[in-house]
Amino acid sequence: MQFRRRLPSLTALVTLEAVLRRKSFTLAAGELGVTQAAVSRQIAVLEEEFGQPLFLRKHRAIEPTAACVNLGVTLAKSFADIAESVEAIQSRGQDVVTIGATIAFSSFWLLPRLAEFRKANPGILVRVISQDSPIALDDGEIDVAIRYGMPPFRDGTVIASRGDVITPVCSPDYLRRRGSGPLGAADEFIETDVLDRSWYSWSQWVSLSGAGIEIKPSLRFNHYTEAIAAARAGQGIALGWRMLIGTFLEDGTLVRAEASELAAEDRYNVIVPVKAKRNNACNLAAAWLTAALHD
Repeated sequence: MQFRRRLPSLTALVTLEAVLRRKSFTLAAGELGVTQAAVSRQIAVLEEEFGQPLFLRKHRAIEPTAACVNLGVTLAKSFADIAESVEAIQSRGQDVVTIGATIAFSSFWLLPRLAEFRKANPGILVRVISQDSPIALDDGEIDVAIRYGMPPFRDGTVIASRGDVITPVCSPDYLRRRGSGPLGAADEFIETDVLDRSWYSWSQWVSLSGAGIEIKPSLRFNHYTEAIAAARAGQGIALGWRMLIGTFLEDGTLVRAEASELAAEDRYNVIVPVKAKRNNACNLAAAWLTAALHD
């Protein structure tokens, strides 16, 4: 298909998109680095080619016609798609690493530490993919992931792992209100309701820890990040995975509600795909995650 025979001047279309977005010939000219007269000429070229006006000229204002607005929507999307494709091509020439993790691990553990890696490796472009559904390593999108579970894994090679302990946590204010002592019926409990039961429920914690109490959560969330946010806000007691909430224990926004703790059955694993890309960025990221996991 001969697009060039069907399309107007690309320069004119770029000019039109800028005018519609800025709602002004003058502002569009400033953005494009040309004169207002040059912008007017490009719009006139398009109007001549289309055989109809694109703008209604009013006193100190312009109003696009309906056809012009429709064309502008298409232009904006098309130019955005082109820019995204160009950026993707350019990024392939850079050192790029994509790290995958759960939302909680990314939010609580990875992101507070990521600045350290970026400062030490300023030339590396980092992408983080956070999702609670299982992260697939077979499609080549993820270079290195942090996966909770017990190795071995079919689709990846574990290069580092670390266990965790779980302990009831709350805000300092809540602790002052409840006082010291074992958990009991008077406490407000926060539950994380998820299909993935690698996140322990309160009933699992009671069973495995031998606490011997009946716990009826009064506040429930379907994301662990929200359960911890509620606990930090003083709304009750949540199960704290110490490795994930370490920064909150350090800054004092979370404290242990009681001394008991339970060793988690599975482990956090730094894992690379079986068919891992062997480039400098991926190797540096994997080495950094390995060191940080054991720090």
